[in-house]
Amino acid sequence: MNNSSEAWPPVPVEPAEPHPKAPESGSELPEHYAECFGCGEQQPAGLHLRSTVGDHMHVHSRFLVTEAHQGAPGLAHGGLLACAFDEALGTAVGNLLQQPAVTGRLETDFRKPVPVGSTLYIDAALDGTAGRKIYATASGRLDSPDGPVAVSAHALFVVVGFDHFASHGDTDAVAKLSDGNGTAGRQWDINP
Repeated sequence: MNNSSEAWPPVPVEPAEPHPKAPESGSELPEHYAECFGCGEQQPAGLHLRSTVGDHMHVHSRFLVTEAHQGAPGLAHGGLLACAFDEALGTAVGNLLQQPAVTGRLETDFRKPVPVGSTLYIDAALDGTAGRKIYATASGRLDSPDGPVAVSAHALFVVVGFDHFASHGDTDAVAKLSDGNGTAGRQWDINP
């Protein structure tokens, strides 16, 4: 999915293996946090991404582009499309590996316009791991899982401890997440 001359992943990696507690193929994934702009229902103009676990370290997400998501008249804003890919890729990392991670790099290639009213079907795959680094790619197809590719991306995520969020985030929001108000009490493994 990477059109640049740089190899992806750019370093030797180990195959990504699902965590023993990872959701099974076919599982619909809940929002990870109700106030998340990417998947949360409490964000009226949010992306409201919905995701399902696929086979072989894939997660399939759907993003309905509304008028609230436009940049140029009638077309999705490029930054919001990048946001949708960040959310879809992060959903794959978090759910399949069951480790908290943050985006270290996201490169997005825009191939076709994405009109308001269309649905972008994003297929995110984990390419491999190297220590705390997780490499992933995704493609977004217009209006069906086998439609034309409109956007593609590759990303680097870095596994962090929960103290990262406590140190850098809003303490009230972190407390809500810890109380299970955003994740239904999800337990994560922490990579030291």
